[in-house]
Amino acid sequence: MTSEEVLKALGILLDYLVPTLKVFGYTLLYSVPLGMIVALLKMCRFKPISWLTSLYILIMRGTPLMLQVIVAYFAVPMLKQNDSLPGFIMSILDKVNIQAEGYMLSAVLVAFSLNYAAYFAEIFRGGIESIPKGQYEAAAALGFTRSQTFFRIILPQVIKRVVPASANEVITLVKDTSLANVVAYAEITMKAKQQMQNYSSLIPLFLAGLLYFAMATVLTIVFSLIEKRLDYYK
Repeated sequence: MTSEEVLKALGILLDYLVPTLKVFGYTLLYSVPLGMIVALLKMCRFKPISWLTSLYILIMRGTPLMLQVIVAYFAVPMLKQNDSLPGFIMSILDKVNIQAEGYMLSAVLVAFSLNYAAYFAEIFRGGIESIPKGQYEAAAALGFTRSQTFFRIILPQVIKRVVPASANEVITLVKDTSLANVVAYAEITMKAKQQMQNYSSLIPLFLAGLLYFAMATVLTIVFSLIEKRLDYYK
């Protein structure tokens, strides 16, 4: 490839940086709070809820994310062919336009969010359970309610403890966004493969790798700064 062709290919990849960041940003937006909810459900004293939550986590972490994306993408079309479903469910499914561009992104986000929520849930659960029980007892003795104890005493400590592990998951998420191309969602990896075929060169793939590396580097710096800001409770 000539220098002009390299710049042209890089420009095309940069144009599709926004769709990649959409998958990354929306996945974090949905999976982090969902992960906290799942963590609390797993710690629930009502065993059936705890068992069901553990099963969900086991399935999400025990099957490939690529497979989950494919299932999420083809779920609605397959359900539409099932005449045994209740009428109100069929009416909802009929309103889903599987040909729309937004459907592709929605399917990807459902799979990514459910998958990463399972990982974040285990990180959050480990952070919560690492807090000594004595702190709960001391807070109760001081008259704190359970919600006040959690949000004012426990949560600040949990955030500090889960940041390093969460940083690893977030950086992994940046790279995993490339799996969205399995359902033809237009993002950096998909366009890099197209440019590779157009120019019969591996350079577009290397350019895509550099973009992922740059994003991962930025996130590494950001989380390093966050860890320094949270450098308390020594």
